[in-house]
Amino acid sequence: MGLKKRTMKSGEIFFSTGVLFILLFSCQSLGKDLRIETPEAARRGELAELEEMIIRLDRPSPENRTPPAAIRAKIAELEKVPSVDPEYSAALAAWSGRLYLHEGRPGEAARELKNSQSLSPGNLQSLILAARLEGDLSKRLALIDRELRIAGPAAGTALPPKGSLSPAAALQIERGRALMELRRYGEAAGAFDTAFAGDLPPVYRETYGPNRDLAWELRNAPAAEGKTAELLEQRGISWEDLIELTRSGTDLFRFLTAGRDLPPAELFSRLLERSFIPYTQDINAIEWPQTPPRPEEQVLRAGAAWYLWRLYAENRADRGLLSAYSSRYSRMTNPRSPVADLPLLSPFFDAILGCVETELMSLPDGRNFKPGDTVRGAEALTTLKKIK
Repeated sequence: MGLKKRTMKSGEIFFSTGVLFILLFSCQSLGKDLRIETPEAARRGELAELEEMIIRLDRPSPENRTPPAAIRAKIAELEKVPSVDPEYSAALAAWSGRLYLHEGRPGEAARELKNSQSLSPGNLQSLILAARLEGDLSKRLALIDRELRIAGPAAGTALPPKGSLSPAAALQIERGRALMELRRYGEAAGAFDTAFAGDLPPVYRETYGPNRDLAWELRNAPAAEGKTAELLEQRGISWEDLIELTRSGTDLFRFLTAGRDLPPAELFSRLLERSFIPYTQDINAIEWPQTPPRPEEQVLRAGAAWYLWRLYAENRADRGLLSAYSSRYSRMTNPRSPVADLPLLSPFFDAILGCVETELMSLPDGRNFKPGDTVRGAEALTTLKKIK
């Protein structure tokens, strides 16, 4: 008994086509609003969050940093869920090792390195962890250079997925960090520039951008050794640090010491007595406080300008410079400060304006002096050299 061949009527064809069109249109519309995410994709998103938190620990400032204990708790949660992706598990172990280094537990970091290497040999994060565990800086640099040679030039030309860091860029950042510790600043600046040439995730630029800027600044700074070299790398210095940089890097204290090698405490006392160090660094101060500053107090840009301008005037034997600008502006009708954040009646007016006009110091954004910012060691010595 054969099957009858059935022909669809035109109405049935129209109905079926309409249903199909509605279904297709609905799927396309839903596709714009819904995204089905696999468990492994979700885990990789959590790993990216973990990466950002641990990278921020490399910043010298605690701003926007998650406490290591909270990060360790997050890692413990992620480790509870088994994964079938060896790359994910290897990266998680390596990031755990990086966190152990920040916690001052290198033994546990080494254990996590072995775990990461066993899960996925040669993965990027284990390579970086191995480099950071190497205490000999020359060996660390050699390890990084070897991995860069293995990766080859092509590793830096292919664009990584959006929001990811290419292996070449990551290794160049580590290379720059190692070169900074070796005080090979010119090469460090080149390594950071190579890493920053690509499309880095924002957290890497925020974290290692200051390292790059410092490398460029130190690249042109006067050669120094010992304690002076250490001070040059500091992002914030104290009065005793600034005095040491002046004493060891210049002869600007000859008027004060008459060629004798005075101890730091006596230098600070003499400078304070002769008003080279201000009692306050608040540019809006109306009255000088009674309590004198301490040698270990951090120098701000306002205080640095006060100190530098007095050294400048002393070096030129012209103390009239200390009031030259305020005297000039006091004779004007409706005078206006040329620096946006510097009041006309500030006790720091002459020092700040003098340092800006003679190019001892600059306006960071072209308008404001930013008197409350700290002073870097390399910046201080470079400026001191300009006075001569």
